[in-house]
Amino acid sequence: MAEKVGFVGLGNMGGPMALNLVKAGFELFVHDINPARVAPLEAAGAKVVASPQAAAVECPRTICMVETSDQAEAVILGGNGFIQSARQGDIVVCMSTIAPLTARRFAESLAAKGVAMLDAPVSGGPHGAVAGTLSVIVGGPEATFAAAQDLFRAMGKNVFHVGGHGLGLAMKLINNMLGQIQTVAIAEAMVLGKKAGLDPRRIYEVISASTGNSVQFQNRVPRILARNFAPGGTLDISYKDQELETSFAKQLGVPLLLANVSQQVYQMGRAAGFNKEDGSAIVKVYERLAGVTVSSDEKS
Repeated sequence: MAEKVGFVGLGNMGGPMALNLVKAGFELFVHDINPARVAPLEAAGAKVVASPQAAAVECPRTICMVETSDQAEAVILGGNGFIQSARQGDIVVCMSTIAPLTARRFAESLAAKGVAMLDAPVSGGPHGAVAGTLSVIVGGPEATFAAAQDLFRAMGKNVFHVGGHGLGLAMKLINNMLGQIQTVAIAEAMVLGKKAGLDPRRIYEVISASTGNSVQFQNRVPRILARNFAPGGTLDISYKDQELETSFAKQLGVPLLLANVSQQVYQMGRAAGFNKEDGSAIVKVYERLAGVTVSSDEKS
């Protein structure tokens, strides 16, 4: 008999992640505030429920994959949240990227009812969500992690247990912070090279074979050259994550110079109207300031 799993939050990441659980043979109970997002899951065989609470009635393991800390709190602890129906021994998995200390508070509230929790944010973007190749970064008790590994393996390729509650999220924020800082540096480098008279395609070729290369360089530059700013992750979402990073550092008393500077560059992009575009659109902030366009078209 297929195991029952609840899944709330079927956006660009959650939708394909949930679909991979269906494909892996789990009996999925899904909910999203947007009915259009539910339809593909229902067509694949998932059952639709009216609320997170209703999912927890049916399922001993429930997953939250929404965008913000407030949304996650409503799904997990709200009046129609998982906590209202979860029973002793159940497991709640928060896969949203939220504040680490908020996740610890959620875990404490659930523990008072005998319900275990894991924070398990993911890295790999929408493409990785579709392909089932995400990195899943998990914080929480070892025994709870072991009891949820089958879920993570259905959605991801690399699964890491990094420590107690909140540490999965701390690790995810560090990963995001590095990517965001690199994105700003890449934008600066490409615009500098273009302004100097270099062919942007040649910049890409040389750096790809040199010490300046990185995963982020390979992610961002082909998009920039093709002028493809369709969102994998938007500037708005990155800015939200940057706020989590800088706030968390302040709570711990850790200075973050480059993270704060990069956040302001993302804010410049948002103010310029690029907020719903991919993070690669940061290059347009520098292009406007320098009076050039970085493109695979040499005439740009």
